[in-house]
Amino acid sequence: MGSVTFRDVAMDFSQQEWEYLNPFQKTLYRDVMMENYGNLVSLDHSISKPDVITLLEQGKEPWMIVKEETRKWCKGK
Repeated sequence: MGSVTFRDVAMDFSQQEWEYLNPFQKTLYRDVMMENYGNLVSLDHSISKPDVITLLEQGKEPWMIVKEETRKWCKGK
């Protein structure tokens, strides 16, 4: 079995899906994502900080990363 990556344990939401979550669910999502990242770092995994973690640390909504990645992909075409 290979190493676990952040993508293996991450959950992505679209803007529409995010809007269906209540404040408690959004806080739980943030806490779990931050804990998962912290656990991987504490296990000495050499990983760069995922964009979604940066957004969560800045208090931004995580669906914004999907929008940004889509924009980058569209510009490259």
